Amino acid sequence: MADAKWYNAGLCFDCSQCGNCCSGPPGYVWVTREDMARIARFLGHPEERLNKEHVRRVGLRFSLREKTGGDCVFLTRQNGRAGCSIYPVRPMQCRTWPFWNSNLKSPDAWNEAHRLTCPGMNRGKHYDLVQIEAIRNARTLDDAKL
Repeated sequence: MADAKWYNAGLCFDCSQCGNCCSGPPGYVWVTREDMARIARFLGHPEERLNKEHVRRVGLRFSLREKTGGDCVFLTRQNGRAGCSIYPVRPMQCRTWPFWNSNLKSPDAWNEAHRLTCPGMNRGKHYDLVQIEAIRNARTLDDAKL
């Protein structure tokens, strides 16, 4: 079967609230104008706009800002647990973790992401192939709901 995926039997993931996926070296969490309006609404900002404290322009796109040290501007830490202050309205990039193409490229890529970044990978809830592909290919909030 030519289109069989290495993760055809599914994968396990359960967020451990470590915050590793929301911190570390500088990077980008891409947000659309719709994401920004949804986040601004959630935060109660007038005119549904985020300010420069929350987003930065990168070329023609926008990315969430990072605090000094690399934490996402919306990452919270309390009692040894990490959280997201905008969790219900988080961007697609965040919603689809860890089922990103880069992590699903091979078993080695998946296990490397587990080893270096995410202790929640390979444990907890089992996601079957259909669920993984739906999350991986999600483009809207409704697509990402399972």
